[in-house]
Amino acid sequence: MIAIKNAEIFTMANKNYKNGDILIENGKIVKIGENLNLEKVETIIDCTGKTVFPGFIDAHTHIGIGEEDIGWAGRDFDEDSDPVTPHLRALDAINPQDTGFIDSRLGGVTTAMITPGSSNIFGGLCTAIKTYGRTIDEMILKEEVGLKAALGENPKRDYGVKQNRSPKTRMGIAAIMREELYKALDYGKEKKQNLKENKHFNKNLKYESILKVLEKKIPLKIHAHRADDIITALRIQKEFDIDITIEHGTEGHLIAEELSRAKVPVLVGPTLGERTKNELKNKTFATPGILTKAGVKVAIISDHGVIPAQYLPLYAGLSVREGMDEVEALKAITINPAQILGIDDRVGSIEEGKDADLVIYSGSPFDVRSKVEVVLIDGKIINK
Repeated sequence: MIAIKNAEIFTMANKNYKNGDILIENGKIVKIGENLNLEKVETIIDCTGKTVFPGFIDAHTHIGIGEEDIGWAGRDFDEDSDPVTPHLRALDAINPQDTGFIDSRLGGVTTAMITPGSSNIFGGLCTAIKTYGRTIDEMILKEEVGLKAALGENPKRDYGVKQNRSPKTRMGIAAIMREELYKALDYGKEKKQNLKENKHFNKNLKYESILKVLEKKIPLKIHAHRADDIITALRIQKEFDIDITIEHGTEGHLIAEELSRAKVPVLVGPTLGERTKNELKNKTFATPGILTKAGVKVAIISDHGVIPAQYLPLYAGLSVREGMDEVEALKAITINPAQILGIDDRVGSIEEGKDADLVIYSGSPFDVRSKVEVVLIDGKIINK
């Protein structure tokens, strides 16, 4: 049994503690409170003067699928040979030995969503994993958390410009997205009828993936930066009655009311860095705060390796500087992404019965002078 004692604990649940203790056993949080009995505890971490948070969650990354250090050989996130590849699975390309995992977990990011890239209109299935483990199979938190899709510049560039083929326009992207959704609907009807009549049926892996969206088993996670692309995403959501999330949402602050009415979560970022393309000209760290105040559920993301995941608290802190409430900023890197990804039964807050994924800080995570002192994943102290 491990105990964290004398800590200021930010649970991201109903109650915080100025001087609290946490008991951990078999990788789970078993008790939270003040002046707990520590007689049977084997390891005690004294956190006097320190702060404790749930392990941070980066809800949109390419860690392990866009490996660092090795160049093209590790770039496995875009299968840019076909704009429609919903049958791909990110987990089949993730390398747990990627340096990005080491940096991320030592920076307090204990959970990450790994997604295919945004070259394709349908890019593939996304997965949520812990950032520590020997094999990807033992790291998986939830195998399928969404189907990646993309609107805007990237499909236009990678097919229209680089390959001189469709889609070349935003009209073309939306048309292909609709066409594939309708094909999947027809496929689903045929499948259901054949199964009912006990007839042989050949599975189509592409449409099996899209069917999961149409049946609301997983959301369509739509890459969209510009406000007009976000509105297109909302239009498609309504047309097909599906669940979606907006990935990036760079101009989401321009249409906050529309996003609030649609009750669509927005995963904002990456905001640090250059405006490398036209879609990013209006990016600002004010976006998360504006959306939150409008009633939108927000997660702050790194899009690692566009910007490093280990600095996720810094991105939240910069959002606070630009008007976001501090509690909402903490939610945006803990409980909100957990809820958006459908993994909040295990992570995202410090509660009894949840995984013991914790970050011990020397101070506030929004203060650049603060340091991560200890990281625990599944109750294991991680130091490398």
